[in-house]
Amino acid sequence: MLKKIIASVVLLSLITVAIVQAMDNKPEPKDDSDSIGGLKIGAKAPDFTLETLDGKQVNLSDYKGKKVLLNFWATWCPPCKKEMPDMEKYSKKSGEDVVILGVNIDPENDVQAFVDENGITFTIPLDSQSAKRPVNELYKVMAIPTTYFIDSEGIIRNKVVKAMQFNEMEQNINSMK
Repeated sequence: MLKKIIASVVLLSLITVAIVQAMDNKPEPKDDSDSIGGLKIGAKAPDFTLETLDGKQVNLSDYKGKKVLLNFWATWCPPCKKEMPDMEKYSKKSGEDVVILGVNIDPENDVQAFVDENGITFTIPLDSQSAKRPVNELYKVMAIPTTYFIDSEGIIRNKVVKAMQFNEMEQNINSMK
């Protein structure tokens, strides 16, 4: 008789635990990446603070109200080198409502020499892999170059994972509010 009571209590306990777990509808963790890696189009662009080549601090949030072309690149990357002249040309043509941030992910290399050799004048923030949370990881960059087009409200409106030409930069910026 005692064994039947103990067995019934154990069985009732197990059933109760199973019911409670089944009713616990915790939402799945939000995944803000897409199928090709990186943050989803339509997501809020995460803010960050990085130091530029000239030692100044830059925050993405400083550019709220402006359109931002946020490019991740490295000095050793052939496609990155290929798109730099068009990016420089676009930076000179774009108006004051457009900001180009060329986030370099290999600051241990001679980034200044690369910038000087290529005549780059737009802002170059340095993203160190030794940082606690590198910005390229925050943006889930899987390949370089990767460019995010962020609208004036801080929303990612497009992402390009390849070297771009001038007309692609212009079209993406012009398509944003």
